[in-house]
Amino acid sequence: MIPFLKTLFGLSPKTDYKTLVNQGAEIIDVRTKGEFASGHIKGSKNIPLNTLNNNLKLLKDKEKTYLLCCASGLRSGNAKNILKSKGYLNVHNAGSWHSLNNKL
Repeated sequence: MIPFLKTLFGLSPKTDYKTLVNQGAEIIDVRTKGEFASGHIKGSKNIPLNTLNNNLKLLKDKEKTYLLCCASGLRSGNAKNILKSKGYLNVHNAGSWHSLNNKL
């Protein structure tokens, strides 16, 4: 119960996305192709949320770390839930791509 409350109020330790990327994490941007084309994090892969289930073959390693981003964090949160339900072990909702890009 206490870890849940810490997370709820933002008291849990912050994820070091830069270190995760340096250790091989892959950034997955789940925005539409048009949104992605208008700007994205260099080296990120675009898999729109509405196509994620049909493109799991692009994310072959279920033990690899994936950082999910979108415009606000809502779609990437949904993507995280999808991947977790499919057995992916190390997935993070990294929020908006702008915010994530500033942390790298």
